[in-house]
Amino acid sequence: MKIDQVAVQLYTLRNHLKTPEDMAKTLKRVREIGYRSVQVSGVGEIDPAEFARMCAGEGLSICATHENGQMILETPEKVVEKLAALGCAITAYPYPAGIDFGSEADVAGLIEGLAKAGKVFKDAGMTLCYHNHAHEFRKLSGKVILDRIYEETPADVLGAELDTYWVQMGGADVVEYIEKVSGRQPIIHLKDCGVTAENKTWFCEIGQGNLPWKRIIAAAEAGGTQWFAVEQDSCPGDEFESLTISFDYISKNLIEG
Repeated sequence: MKIDQVAVQLYTLRNHLKTPEDMAKTLKRVREIGYRSVQVSGVGEIDPAEFARMCAGEGLSICATHENGQMILETPEKVVEKLAALGCAITAYPYPAGIDFGSEADVAGLIEGLAKAGKVFKDAGMTLCYHNHAHEFRKLSGKVILDRIYEETPADVLGAELDTYWVQMGGADVVEYIEKVSGRQPIIHLKDCGVTAENKTWFCEIGQGNLPWKRIIAAAEAGGTQWFAVEQDSCPGDEFESLTISFDYISKNLIEG
């Protein structure tokens, strides 16, 4: 992994991205920490082309986005237009809102919708990925739902965007699951998992938890992953400080050369 491949998932900084003025300040701080790319999510109202200009002005590329799941499934063409304005080619279905994972009809409908939407993105030269949480590791009729999502969609129309924390919380082996989606994962979410004194798991900075990062990165790289997006759903204090801790760990321990 090279430093240029390390991105910030901007959802981490969503409280600092509500207005264009906030966005400009936040992107500047992200670049000052050392990150060179961002994944767009949790950003307030702004014209996509203007946001792309802001990023370019700070020397930040836009590697991917998260978009509204309903829009992805119902009007993928609009999402394609937004990605074109941002100058990126990867997005992800972020969360299965309204999907009952205990219902065969709901699960089958989601899979069918993802395949149809993914074809629209493929035809536009873009990639739709699926972003998991823990509940996709629930079994339905004896089969892990996330396995079904990938097995029942063509790899060239639906990519993976594994979230390392949520794979761990779902009870799967993170490295093994990365290997399972080898060849279809252009972007991965780096999110560490720690345990508090009260025996509760928590989102922590990269290197501050218990995930085997060198093995994770090696497996992702072997499978063709291009982007490594740092995300922390909640931080114990200042979000920029947490992102700095993660960046420093990655720079010192996981970067080639």
